[in-house]
Order: sequence, then structure tokens, then C-alpha cells
Amino acid sequence: MQRYAIKDLEKWKNSSNRKPLLLYGARQVGKTWLVRDFAKKYYDNLLELNFFENESLRHIFDTNIKPEFIIEQLELLFDTKIDPQRTLLFFDEIQESQRAMDALKIFYDRAPQYNIIAAGSFLGVVTARQPVGQTEHYTLYPMSFCEFLAAKGLDNLVDLIQNRKMDMITEPIRNLFETNLKQYLFVGGMPEAVQEYINTNDMNSARIVQNRLLKEYRGDFSKHIPKKDETRVRMLWDSIPLHLFKENKKFIYKNVKVGGRAAEFEISMQWLIDTGLVYKIYKTEHPTIPLSMHFIQDNFKLYMMDVGLFCAMADIKQSDLLLQGADIVNDMFGAISEQFVLQELKAAGVDKLYYWGRDGSGQAEVDFVIQMEKYGIVPIEVKSANNTKAKSLKKYISEYNPKYVVRTSLNQYRVNEPIYDIPLYMISQVLQIL
Repeated sequence: MQRYAIKDLEKWKNSSNRKPLLLYGARQVGKTWLVRDFAKKYYDNLLELNFFENESLRHIFDTNIKPEFIIEQLELLFDTKIDPQRTLLFFDEIQESQRAMDALKIFYDRAPQYNIIAAGSFLGVVTARQPVGQTEHYTLYPMSFCEFLAAKGLDNLVDLIQNRKMDMITEPIRNLFETNLKQYLFVGGMPEAVQEYINTNDMNSARIVQNRLLKEYRGDFSKHIPKKDETRVRMLWDSIPLHLFKENKKFIYKNVKVGGRAAEFEISMQWLIDTGLVYKIYKTEHPTIPLSMHFIQDNFKLYMMDVGLFCAMADIKQSDLLLQGADIVNDMFGAISEQFVLQELKAAGVDKLYYWGRDGSGQAEVDFVIQMEKYGIVPIEVKSANNTKAKSLKKYISEYNPKYVVRTSLNQYRVNEPIYDIPLYMISQVLQIL
């Protein structure tokens, strides 16, 4: 399967100031597969070091982390010659060795010629507590909608999206996009689930994979979290669909547990965020630059990392999405669409996401707001069947007079400035369109 992240890894490889790369991402998003594919295409040799499986590796790094010693030991252990430019060193499950983490900085300082990528299932948890200097960071997300289309062999549809050929999207092509989009909402972007669907052409087979992944994540809770926090993590994790299917999608601790409070769940929630399983989107009442200075700490929404896993956890059936006439942007499907849009924006490189809201008699909410370098704050509304969101967007426009406004739904692309109506299946191109 094609992962667009490989282009970013190529840029990293060719950088004049290349540092060891820390590859983040939740478990099972395809980090190891990506590194192996990258090495196959751009290097003569891949030396894969798994610190979870190979205890002797930990012993080497515990002994000495000088680059010359490490390289000599690895050449002896694996009976191979390590060429600095032609060999990719892959430190997998690096969170199992703090000394290996420390070695990354030493390699950059003393031996920057070596190509090193480090990854780990719980790397985000470790580095959140123990920052590592002199490294670059990259986050791998689940497969995007375009990557899903490419995996199905629909490169012509990918071309229409990525080159924004709006005039080529006739009614039959639009229907084709919608059909594949609904398939993606069910299958999601977890590589194993996508591969199973491609192999079998059976969505229920993909759902079996999703349910197994969800079970494995719950198993991780018991393996890697202190017992006192495990139950809280499970409660938070299981409550995400409950919150997003409510009209007011704001996260409320009392919906997780009667009498629940922030102090009780704070550590557990941060663990889910650091593992990449959950995204936390803060509310802002004052959408002005910089957004990072105007969000409300206690008001936020939680999203899962993958729309397919979200549908599996919520027990959304294939028929719910694929029946003729099923509208993915009304009622409960509004939550699924929001999850999809967030996932596409993340994959497209929109790092900081917020939402805008007002409480009280003039209550209003816009699903997302992003900050663009040239164009200021851009609101993004995920359109639902009713008109409540339209009223909120109208209120936002009247108060802040934004240069650009994005509304995304299954409607066709059109522009009525400042509003840009962008089809859901093309929302990954929002930055390029603006």
C-alpha cells in the first residue's frame, strides 16, 4: 500500500541538517511497515533493531552509547558492515531503552552522517515525560481517504482530489466518490483493516480486524498503565462515541462517571493522548491569532484517531452507511463526519485544531477553527441535515468577518465568498484550495 508519508521521509533523508528521526503514531498505524518500505526504496541495507525483542541490544547501549562503540558492536552482532549513507538504522520499540533514547543526541553531535529512525508503540508516552534533544519528530496517522482510494487502485479518483479538478466531477463521478467515502467511513484507515478489505472485498472482515485492534488496545491498558489508572482509561476510552453522538459534543466528566471530575481523570486522559489513540480539541470563544493563547482549558472535545475504529466502537453497521439514500451528514452521522474531517485535516498537516463556541442565550458552535499563516483564522463547519449549524456559522461570520469560511458536506464544490463549500471527500485539500 502507498503511504504518502514516504515523501516526507525522503525530504528528511536529503536534508542538509538531518537529525535522528523520532517516528510517532499509535500502535498498528503502520510505522514499521513504512520504515521497511522506505528503506527498500532508498537504501541498500536496513538494520532493524527491536529493543523489545532483543535484550542483547539493551545490554550494548547500557554499556556505552558512544557512536563508534555502538556501530562496532552492531556490526559484530549482526555480521554486517554499516555504511553511514547506504544503511538505515531503525531503532524499533526504542521506548524500552532509555540509553538508546539518549544515544540519539550523541549520534547527532558526534556522528551525524548515520541515518537513524526511531519508533515505538508508546514512544509518545515516554518522550512526553523525558524530552530528547537534537531529534526531529514526525507523526504517522492512519491511512487517509486518498490512500484508501489508491489501495483500491482508484488512482484516477485520487488525481481528481489532489489536483482539485472540480470541473471533472460530474454527477456519476460524484456518486462514485460518495460510495467510496461511505466505505472508508466503515473500514477506516488502519492499514490491516484496509488490507483485509482489499483482499476480501468484505467489510465485515475489516470489522473483525477492527474489533481485534480495539481488544488489543484495551489489553495495552492493563499492561502499561498503573492499576489505579487503568479503569479510568477504559472509562474515558469507551465514552468517546457517547459524547460525540450527543448534540453538545463537549466532553463532560459526569457522563463518564457519576460525580466524575477533571482531577480524577487527568492522568488517564493524558496517557490516551500521548499514545496517539485520542485527540483533544479545545474550545475558543475568541478566534483571534494566536489561537494557542485563546483556548479554554476546561472546554474540549475528544475524538478517536480513526473513523473506522470509531464506527466499530459505536457498533455502526455496514447497512447504516451503505443503504441507498443513507445520508452520512445527518443526525448521528454528523459525529462520524466530524471524526472523518478531523482525521483528514490531521493527515493533511493541520497540527493545531480548535472549535468555536458560545454558551448562554446566544448559544452557537462551529466544529473546527484553524489558523493559516496568510489568511488568519478559518472556521470549518461540518454540515448536518438540520440548520442549527448554519445559524452558528452565520453568527460567526457577522461577528468576525473572516476572509475565508469553509463548509463541508456532500454538496458540490462552489464558492460564494467568503464561504467555500468543499465536498467531504475533498476536505484534505482545504489548505491548497484556500
